[in-house]
Amino acid sequence: MSFKRLSRRSFIQSAAAGSLALATGELRIGRAEENQEAVAVENQQPGTTEWLLDKTQVDSDTRYRCPWIEGYCSHTSIRAGEKLRFFVSTNPAATFMLDIYRMGYYQGQGGRLMKRLGPLESATMEDPEIGVDRLRSCRWLPAAEITIPGEWLSGVYVGKLTSQHEGWQSYLIFIVRDDRQANLLFQCSDHTWQAYNRWPSQFSLYDDGDNQWYWGPKSRVSFNRPYGKYCQILDQPLSTGSGEFFLWEFPFVHWLEANDYDVSYISNQDTHHDPIGLRRTRGFLSVGHDEYWTLEMFRHVQHAVASGVNVGFFSGNAVCGRIEYEAENRSFRRVGVFGPPAGTREFAAMAELPHQRPYANELIGAHSTGPVTGGADWICTNPTHWIYDNTGMQQGDTIPGLIGWEWHGDPAPIDGLQVVATGPTQDRPGQPNDGQYTATVYPGPGDNFVFNAGTCWWADSLSEPPGYVRPQVYTTPEGPNRLAQKITHNILRRMIGA
Repeated sequence: MSFKRLSRRSFIQSAAAGSLALATGELRIGRAEENQEAVAVENQQPGTTEWLLDKTQVDSDTRYRCPWIEGYCSHTSIRAGEKLRFFVSTNPAATFMLDIYRMGYYQGQGGRLMKRLGPLESATMEDPEIGVDRLRSCRWLPAAEITIPGEWLSGVYVGKLTSQHEGWQSYLIFIVRDDRQANLLFQCSDHTWQAYNRWPSQFSLYDDGDNQWYWGPKSRVSFNRPYGKYCQILDQPLSTGSGEFFLWEFPFVHWLEANDYDVSYISNQDTHHDPIGLRRTRGFLSVGHDEYWTLEMFRHVQHAVASGVNVGFFSGNAVCGRIEYEAENRSFRRVGVFGPPAGTREFAAMAELPHQRPYANELIGAHSTGPVTGGADWICTNPTHWIYDNTGMQQGDTIPGLIGWEWHGDPAPIDGLQVVATGPTQDRPGQPNDGQYTATVYPGPGDNFVFNAGTCWWADSLSEPPGYVRPQVYTTPEGPNRLAQKITHNILRRMIGA
């Protein structure tokens, strides 16, 4: 593959060319002086571990769903003052309780009870018909509705559903967003949560009726359905109803709020629909497994970088599958790949999809490349770079097991881009798989930058909140690490000008 080196001027021109859909208006990029203590104040409230599921399981016939009690929300993200509906099915029909928690630090407890609803009535709702492109979009009757209170701080919220018939439990999940200036903007990767959601059985974006790991354009998924238990990598009961949040993102949230960072939360959907809102922050964060983006999302974040926003891709396999969103069914399907033809060296069905510019590495700095999966140690290769300030790391020093299970390589020829960590990947210790990950930093057109960690597992190095399950595949990350925490502080503090 070859293409022109991307200068700062061409970066700005590329962002502008792809920003025809941007709304007019300006938001000043600056520090959130008025409300920057909001997260610290919130986390002084009493915490609890009652948000954890005590009794949950999945139906062995479907392998993923909890039919005894399950549900979904009317919104992926919602503002204060707006109405949120909860759609719940119980089998057999039963009364249930709905306890809503905000997730954060809260003296290490991880959550705070915000509201208790119930007992509420529910019935056994019908499974939706199989639609075009194997779409399963529920049309259940709402079991409850609330207006989001004005005092609820932006954050990730889970609703713990408890059936009063035998006490079975599962989650709902939604994001409360705001429009205030915030130092950091944490984007949840809920497009990817939904892509891997196999509810009720083998109906993810990866199922075409024949192949359970299909990677083409012939499947569609909807947010109008519960999240089934997560389907790969590890056994995490807390994923029942909550997508991938507790697997790859919650440790980052827990650590951010423990350290009193001023942070606001959004969904992938907000990045798609609200380009101006991205410019209310000093630092935009992509965390965990952030695989599925629309072209609009790509252009909106690219434009934010061109406007001076810092970006941290603390994620792996990010911006890989290009999707097209349909508002009517709150659904999406694959329509392309943000990478060059044959760039991943596997997933044969990818050949059915167009591989067109823009490529993900033109935004991230690097991107998914063959063989996509694997693990490695984080190897310092640029110890004089500012991300390593006050870590004491020297050339070749490592953070064991931090790279995995999907990673970024193939760095783009962007002016000023520096590789800060790189090394070979492996299928297991002692078995290289011919991959090469690269973590990168490149300067934006202003006094800003884009960081790429090149791993889904960065959050593992920051904290280990209640209920967290550590992944063990290809390699095993070793949990909270002083060096990774310091690197993260260096990146975030430079973002916010601290």
